[in-house]
Amino acid sequence: MATTTPKSYGVILYPGFQLTDICGPVDVLNVLSTHTPNISLSLVAETLGPISTSPTTWPSNTGMPPFTTAQSMLATHTFATAPQFDVLIIPGGMGCFDPSAKGQPNPSVVDPIVAFVRKQYPGLQYLLTVCTGSGIASISGLLDGKKATTFKGAWGVIPAWRPQVQWVPKARWVVDGNIWSSSGVSSGTDLMFGFVERIYGEEVAKEIAVWMEYIRHRDADDDPFGIVV
Repeated sequence: MATTTPKSYGVILYPGFQLTDICGPVDVLNVLSTHTPNISLSLVAETLGPISTSPTTWPSNTGMPPFTTAQSMLATHTFATAPQFDVLIIPGGMGCFDPSAKGQPNPSVVDPIVAFVRKQYPGLQYLLTVCTGSGIASISGLLDGKKATTFKGAWGVIPAWRPQVQWVPKARWVVDGNIWSSSGVSSGTDLMFGFVERIYGEEVAKEIAVWMEYIRHRDADDDPFGIVV
């Protein structure tokens, strides 16, 4: 486990990432930087430039109709040029699903991420995932034997990607060692607040939540969207 307070954060982008999966946790980090000096944040993708929330090809076989709006975020580093981070965050999104193979990961998106995660993990203090980002991380094998959760709307799909993971069907977020995973979309913000509380202290987390006028889910096991399996 970490012996120093993490300073450098990396967030993975890919075509078809879910906007709130990133923007919720990142905005918590933005405010954290006013409490903790020398916080840095990098956005990492396979290529530089704008990365859209719209997948290159929409996976219509998931049953989710295509979004008619999209936004882009600018990658600051590529997987090849990114520095070693203290904390790496992997979001979920429709882009991780193969548009031609129902229920399967999209290799063109997932494989480069998995390679990068495997490269980074030995030097990471923490690995954080949001929504189906835990499915991406699971393919690396780093979650094998560990507890993790994921987007409950994809529960019929994601756990099958890596049965070696102890998938938790009812949790807002799960912590196992230095790997934190959250349920769907907005739960990533609660995970981030829980992480800030654990690492930087309850008073810091409280001040950030008040400034953001955000009502936190404080209990990781209290999952209003959890399912029974």
